Amino acid sequence: MAIYILFHLFVLLLSTTTNANLEGDALYALRRAVNDPQNVLQSWDPTLVDPCTWFHVTCDSDNRVTRLDLGNAKLSGNLVPDLGKLERLQYLEVYMNNLVGPIPDELGGLKSLVSLDLYHNNLTGPIPSSLSQLSNLRFLRLNGNRLTGRIPRALTKLGNLKILDVSNNDLCGTIPTSGSFSKFREESFVNNPRLEGPELMGFVRYDVGGCN
Repeated sequence: MAIYILFHLFVLLLSTTTNANLEGDALYALRRAVNDPQNVLQSWDPTLVDPCTWFHVTCDSDNRVTRLDLGNAKLSGNLVPDLGKLERLQYLEVYMNNLVGPIPDELGGLKSLVSLDLYHNNLTGPIPSSLSQLSNLRFLRLNGNRLTGRIPRALTKLGNLKILDVSNNDLCGTIPTSGSFSKFREESFVNNPRLEGPELMGFVRYDVGGCN
């Protein structure tokens, strides 16, 4: 019996260590991809197995990363696909920085995510349709970037979404109005010069609008 208990404790410890290593590697990939003039990521030391000891990182009782708070940190560079490995991440806060490049499709794998705040950066490219997989998402703020393309219609399936802001980008096409989008007001979409719509009662088709 004692051997059985010790074995399961060993398996649990091994699993916890493995997860910590994977999450530490994912976070360190972000550190390598950004410039950090204020050294806010100085504590992100890859030789430390547990990233829960790093500043701006919050973990749960299982030492799994649940929050990444890097808002207004003067970071520049790119978001990395590795962030999609943070399986228990609930809050991804990297607003008001100077990040460029696309939003990684892999963020759609963050099934625990409640809040995604990427506003006031210089992100480009489309809004990934993979974000429609974030069934727990309540807050999606992408405003103040340089995002292009259509608003993915699949996002209307996010039944828990309470706040949406994609204003001040360069989105195009029409504004979906079904599902969760039925409750969002015009302020969520303003200052996208090529954005048309909304899809009022089907009179404006989703696939029309200046997206060339």
